This record gives sequence, C-alpha cells and structure tokens, in this order.
Amino acid sequence: MSVIGYEKILELVRGNPSLIENSEEKNIQPSGVDIRAKCIYKLKNGGFIGIKERKTPEIDVFCDEIGKKITIKPNEYVLVETMEKVNMPKDIMATVLPRSSLFRCGVTIFTAVVDPGFQGTLTFGMKNVSEFPFELEVGSRIGQIVFKEVKDNVKLYDGKYQGGKVT
Repeated sequence: MSVIGYEKILELVRGNPSLIENSEEKNIQPSGVDIRAKCIYKLKNGGFIGIKERKTPEIDVFCDEIGKKITIKPNEYVLVETMEKVNMPKDIMATVLPRSSLFRCGVTIFTAVVDPGFQGTLTFGMKNVSEFPFELEVGSRIGQIVFKEVKDNVKLYDGKYQGGKVT
C-alpha cells in the first residue's frame, strides 16, 4: 500500500467530487493534507461498546467559533470535528496523524482509519496529557490526513458515522 503524494492529492482535491472539501491548497503537504479543528465537544457521560450494541456518550458543544481560543485542562479529553469533509473513493483509504506541534505541547489525538466510501467530516479524540493547560484556537491545523491506495476493494464504508456524525 503506497502513500499518495502531492501531485495526485492536488489532482484529487481539484476533482469532482473533491477528495477533500473546505480545504485550502496551501494545506496540501508532500504526503498528506493538514486538517483543521472546526468544533470541539465535551463528553457528558460514559459509553458502552458491546458485542451486539454500543452507546456512545452524549456530548455538549464546547466551542465552534472560528478564531476563538479554548483551554484544554491537564488530563482533559475532548472530541474534535474537522472543518474538512472527505469524499473517499473506492480505491483510497486514509489515516490521520497529529501535527508535531501538538505533541510538543503535550497533547495528542486519537484517530481511526478512514475507509473507502466514507463521506463527511472527521471526528477524533484529543487529550492534554501534560500537566499544563493547553490553548487551542478553533480553525487551527491540528492533524494531517495521509491517503493510501487500496487494491481490489469491493466493499465501501456503510457504518454509523457516514455523513460525518459525531456520535
């Protein structure tokens, strides 16, 4: 599985449908695209994942105002929704990695595979693992999505979060 590079990403972003909507071309990197925080959510309660069912936590919007700064306390966990929306074709999957500036501040993100066929904004966890408060400006670049080719795929994503559902 090879990583898709700058020229191919640019071609796919300019395509119809675009691989990534609401992205800025300046955020296309040599082997991925920087993604930005659009909305931050706080968990209101716990969840459950079982063999046949699951219950994700209820959430409250912590901040969704572009340019506003929020503080994530030490050991605090939030959900982050991206400004960008992906339209994954049948032959491409993606992973999201944290920008190095995040872990230099003692913060990490928790991500999952973005399957072929998924369409919507992305949601992942963010935790301040340091002993100091961390400020985040909504709209800032926090991760990089990296695309990889998938060979002989015949099954597309049809899960619960299609369309960019947060919970």
